[in-house]
Amino acid sequence: QVQLVESGGGLVQPGGSLRLSCAASARIFSSYSIGWFRQAPGKEREFVAIISRSGSTTYYADSVTGRFTISRDDTKNTVYLQMNNLNPEDTAVYYCAAKSSLLDYTIYRLYDLWGQGTQVTVSS
Repeated sequence: QVQLVESGGGLVQPGGSLRLSCAASARIFSSYSIGWFRQAPGKEREFVAIISRSGSTTYYADSVTGRFTISRDDTKNTVYLQMNNLNPEDTAVYYCAAKSSLLDYTIYRLYDLWGQGTQVTVSS
């Protein structure tokens, strides 16, 4: 049973923007912090951003700080990742994941639930 569903990926030119969405059930949405990871071919899965259950706390990877924004809409049980000023190094499959706490949030093995991923390609 898929409990996290990503959408919004696609092909975009360098300097462009995309907004990814991660939809979850109400139970998951109210119980977990939600994070985004990405994985490029031949590379380790990499932390991107996370938002707490309340939405009051967010953390970002250094590589995306100032360009990406994570947010959540409680009325839609959805977390968003707004990605601006994209560059080819941002090309990857992006995954959303749920974690019961904010501890060690950069370690992907500690997340409890995962979506299926959405491809983001930045190319001219």
